[in-house]
Amino acid sequence: MFGAAPDPAIWNMTDHQTADPHEIPDLTEAEAAEELRHLAETIAHHDRAYHQHDAPEITDAEYDALRRRNAAIEARFPDLIRSDSPTHRVGDTPETGFAKLRHRVPMLSLDNAFDTEEFAEFLARARRFLGWTEAMAVVGEPKIDGLSINLTYENGRFVHGATRGDGTEGEDVTANLRTMQALPLRLSGNAPAFIEIRGEVFMTKADFLALNEAQLAAEAKVFANPRNAAAGSLRQLDPRITAQRPLSLFAYAQGETSEPVAESHWVYLQRLRDWGFTVNPLSRRLETEEEAAAFQAGIAEQRATLPYDIDGVVYKIDDLGLERRLGFVGRAPRWAIAWKFPAEQATTILREIRIQVGRTGALTPVAELEPVNVGGVLVARSTLHNEDEIARKDVRIGDTVVLQRAGDVIPQIVSVIAERRPPDSVPYVYPDICPACGSHAVRPPGEVVRRCTGGLTCPAQRVERLIHFVSRAAFDIDGLGEKTIQEFYAEDWLHSPADLFRLPAREAEIATRDGWGKLSARNLSRAIEARRRIPLERLIFALGIRRIGESNAKLLARHYGNYAHWREQMLAASEIGSEERIGLGSIIGIGPAIAEELAEFFGEPRNVATLDELAAKLTVEDAAQPQATDSEIAGKVVVFTGTLETMTRPEAKARAETMGAKVTDSVSKKTDLVVVGTDAGSKARRAGELGVKTVTELEWRALAGFD
Repeated sequence: MFGAAPDPAIWNMTDHQTADPHEIPDLTEAEAAEELRHLAETIAHHDRAYHQHDAPEITDAEYDALRRRNAAIEARFPDLIRSDSPTHRVGDTPETGFAKLRHRVPMLSLDNAFDTEEFAEFLARARRFLGWTEAMAVVGEPKIDGLSINLTYENGRFVHGATRGDGTEGEDVTANLRTMQALPLRLSGNAPAFIEIRGEVFMTKADFLALNEAQLAAEAKVFANPRNAAAGSLRQLDPRITAQRPLSLFAYAQGETSEPVAESHWVYLQRLRDWGFTVNPLSRRLETEEEAAAFQAGIAEQRATLPYDIDGVVYKIDDLGLERRLGFVGRAPRWAIAWKFPAEQATTILREIRIQVGRTGALTPVAELEPVNVGGVLVARSTLHNEDEIARKDVRIGDTVVLQRAGDVIPQIVSVIAERRPPDSVPYVYPDICPACGSHAVRPPGEVVRRCTGGLTCPAQRVERLIHFVSRAAFDIDGLGEKTIQEFYAEDWLHSPADLFRLPAREAEIATRDGWGKLSARNLSRAIEARRRIPLERLIFALGIRRIGESNAKLLARHYGNYAHWREQMLAASEIGSEERIGLGSIIGIGPAIAEELAEFFGEPRNVATLDELAAKLTVEDAAQPQATDSEIAGKVVVFTGTLETMTRPEAKARAETMGAKVTDSVSKKTDLVVVGTDAGSKARRAGELGVKTVTELEWRALAGFD
């Protein structure tokens, strides 16, 4: 599954070519040297297309023929073997891609703000969480459009580095990072014995243009934008290619550390400079919201003239003590936000409205557009959200629409240019029949989404559930994209998640299919086998239960600990009124609506049978628990009731969770500790009736290490 060679007239090799040196007696030494040069470049091109870009351009047989031809010439002329020979290139065919590295502290996403009001609300939320009444200084740093990395140093020496990946683990690109001149291999001055340093690898606009000119001159693929160029350059299988690329680095954050290095983020940035890193010189410490707003406006004015691409400014609360108290919510820190620039807009024609059926049966309208460039990206489709949104904007087929990329990322239709509407235009009628299976599509009272009633009899839902199952945040199986899932489903090979783990037994059959080959089929089998061991939270998320996103899956995994316990408790929770049902709904962040979805899933015997069939093929890892396992409340179920006077309830709950506790909203026989504030009511009484231990707020502060 590789692609067309740069010069097909020379490199159209066929299967009869072998590594026998006697088959090429007519080559002169000069001809052999020239052909080896071309072969090295061509094979390297196809290695990149296949392993890094998942975009093969020729078949496996054609690729194998190139390598056999190279080996045959080298055997005939051993003195001509090149330093970049495909036969000897280090890491040129790592069949499962880069190794994975787990971040000790997650590299999570940032929430976004788009105006002064949203930025002010970010600070207000932080103050409410802490019960803080004073102003909060922030540090503003231009948000570089590059590739986030995590750099680990031990005793001042760089030991390994990884991409952000899914936030929990990334790809090991240590060898490539070592080639970057902007990366200190040894920290200057005093540094902790262990520290994770976060930064952004990027390419300047000038370097990007020069690289693309060189690519064009070499008749190689050009990059769409500087970010893609930086990411592609860092994720090279051959570090020598990375070494030739003009990559830059700004350091800006900290992960795990063996000892504190600063009391404020502003001071930490100075420490980074002292250690030898480049820190964005435009970064500023800002005392007030007004200063931040002025800084945002100033950076926006400079944006076009900066030597690198940015899409906003990241603001971080400067006090690292407050940062630690604020912690994270879901996949984002409470102490930082990305204030994005206004989205760029363009106009285009809406050619069609297509209805997609998701894994939960939701009918989602998608606008098919006349392709248009918006903010440097060619956009050909956009979500229309739901039928109410179509009606509110009166979007019709044939309309000229204003399109923007929200946050410079997600395409969305802002409005319709009514005066350009075709005279024969008619309002769009939303379907009440599923386009995939013909079942009725109903809209439950109070909801905006219309859903297919076909359930798992609907092929779109079954396919979408399988696509979700192998997605990045779920089982993350390389080689099983949407097209492949649909192909294997049509072949009747896939019906349930467990069938995915039967595919390796079909490796020989897969290898004979159009567009496949022995190498790609083997890679697929290995990728599947590598996922037979899976963390509990990924399994929960992969099931595609409605309202169970990544954050809720992690909450459930952390609360129940292991697969057997989670399954047992979910089955019990499917009984209305059961103690387990009440406990499930009282988990902070879950609540009754999500508990209802889980109960419905486990109340259906076919779902349980499907889950059991899948689990029999897996080793499900226990959920990772907070590191503070030596605390008195680690693993305990804790409830807070009444008014806390020295801290807010959210901060108290967050602290308990970081200490390994499971925080719920209701008192039951499974509750271990109730923290009683002033004006406590029924929960305190319930604790007394059940004999559950209670502590005062002062006792809680001592237990939690606040005093």
